[in-house]
Parts: sequence; structure tokens; C-alpha cells
Amino acid sequence: MSSRRTNNIKVLSERLRSLQITEEASSKYKQTEIDKMSNTPAPVVAMNENVQAEMIKNIVLDLGWFNGDQMKFEDWWREMRLFLKSNRVMETNDRITVILAHLRGGVAGIYAQRKLNKLDKETGTQDWEEFVWEIKTMFSDKTKAADAK
Repeated sequence: MSSRRTNNIKVLSERLRSLQITEEASSKYKQTEIDKMSNTPAPVVAMNENVQAEMIKNIVLDLGWFNGDQMKFEDWWREMRLFLKSNRVMETNDRITVILAHLRGGVAGIYAQRKLNKLDKETGTQDWEEFVWEIKTMFSDKTKAADAK
């Protein structure tokens, strides 16, 4: 049995050697692939403004929801302004819509629903400064403002 086992090991070893890739064969394959790649022209991609805008969009990630916690409003508001700017949301009605979409739960959710109902009835453009004053008055931390004085 021992000689049979030794014979089987020799046969397996020979088969394994025949399957091995030599360094020379490997480098020839790599060089062939490099040559193919260098002879293939790179695709030309014309980026229009929409594509560029999509690439820039991800600079400031979506900040999540605001639930009306006045202690967190200042940070959330700063992040929201950065989000609007990086996503190039410039039209007043669009800005207000994005902000309302990020108000959820508690007082913030109630405010968003009431404001949305009001906006649905109106046809004109909202006043941005008035909206900012309203949202800051509603959610700013009054204790921080009092401590700052």
C-alpha cells in the first residue's frame, strides 16, 4: 500500500507542476493586457451642466430630519443652509419645500403640515426672508438667545 500511495503522490505532484503558472508566462500575459489597453482609445465623455451638478450634489450629505428640538435647531439650520447651497436649490419655493420635507414629528411635523396646507392654497412665490424669520422664531433655542445677551 505504501508504494501505491507514493505513486499516487508522484502523479498528483506532476499534475500540479503542469498547472503552475510560471513568472515568465504571467508577465507576458500582463504585458499583452497592457498593450491592448494602451491601443484602445479612452471614451470621450462630454459633461454637461446637469452631470456636473450631480457630481457636486454629494458634497454635503442629506442632514436628516428635524423634530423641533430647539437645542438642536442652530446646528440643523446651518447644515440645512449648506445642503441647499451645495445642491443648488436656489428658487424660494423649492428651498421652502426642501426644508418642510425635513421637518418630522412633534412640533416640527405639525408646523410643516400647516405651512404646506397654506402653501397649497397660495399660487405666488413665498417671501424667503419671512419664512426664515418664521422658522427661526418657531424653533430657535430661546435660552441660548437669552444667555447671549
